[in-house]
Amino acid sequence: MSDCDCDVELKDGDQKTVLYWLLGINAVMFMLELGVGWFAQSTGLIADSLDMLADAIVYGIALYAVGRAITDKARAALVSGYFQLILAAFIVIDIVRRVVFGSEPASQLMMGMGLLALAANVTCLLLIQRHRHGEVHMRASWIFSTNDVLANLGVIISGALVAWMSSRWPDIIIGSLIVILILRGTWLILGDAKRELKEHSAPVESCCDKPCGSSQNSGHK
Repeated sequence: MSDCDCDVELKDGDQKTVLYWLLGINAVMFMLELGVGWFAQSTGLIADSLDMLADAIVYGIALYAVGRAITDKARAALVSGYFQLILAAFIVIDIVRRVVFGSEPASQLMMGMGLLALAANVTCLLLIQRHRHGEVHMRASWIFSTNDVLANLGVIISGALVAWMSSRWPDIIIGSLIVILILRGTWLILGDAKRELKEHSAPVESCCDKPCGSSQNSGHK
């Protein structure tokens, strides 16, 4: 019988294919959504575009972890979580800037771009759903993809509220809620990654940890 680890290779290949797709979709959507968000003066769209950028980085890190030891995958998930924290800080800065200096978000652009981003992220979610209970780096990718879909729905709703109320505040509120969503996802994946590291970094007891003379002397009287 061959010990080629074919099942492992197939699983790793499947993970890479999914992650390459997720990385490509999020990278393209980041550039598109950032441009539209800046033009539309939308905090929600800019927050969502930065979320796309952070997710693209997350998927790149997850690609690095494919085929490596479980501790490497857990560390990759940790790094992904810390990138999400940096993202949240940038979004908070943009929110404060728009509260202080004002903005006039374009509701039609917000809703249109939000729908396009939602379609992209639902595609990502369908691609990764079979890995949602898999290894830690893939579980991290599932959590971030789920958050993206929720953020897109928030942007669409805020665009409708901006048009209805003729106010920028729904956009700012949704941007703030996206920050909370990101922080929640970060908390979940950091906790998951730390548990994996603790479990797989525990020292394994060997015969040298026991009094070696005891077993040797037990047969002598």
